[in-house]
Amino acid sequence: MIFTPAELEYLTTQPIGRLATVSPDGQVQNNPTNFQVDADTGVVSIRGGALETSKKFRNVQRGSTVAFVVDDLATIDPWAPRGIEIRGTAVASTDQEPPRPGMSRGIIRITPTRIVSWNLDGPRTSRSV
Repeated sequence: MIFTPAELEYLTTQPIGRLATVSPDGQVQNNPTNFQVDADTGVVSIRGGALETSKKFRNVQRGSTVAFVVDDLATIDPWAPRGIEIRGTAVASTDQEPPRPGMSRGIIRITPTRIVSWNLDGPRTSRSV
């Protein structure tokens, strides 16, 4: 299993994360997006309407590595931020049937190579996978 039980539970309760990609000229691009996690493989899937027309999709097609962050505040009093950063490789393709109306055939699949989490399994954990 790629994710710890606490990380997986957290990811399945969060609706939005932020995907950072890098263009061929070195420009970083970061946008909020929805996602799903395959608990068995650890692959994070990004879907959306017209995803294949987005800069993040084109950056991934051109070989960008990625960082995907999901975070929130468990409470503000006391201050308790928590989250997970998933660094890895990604593949962009247009071979998927849309899961529901309004979604495109485009999909970005992220395979984690490094996971950093905070306040999920303890103060901070960091590991290569």
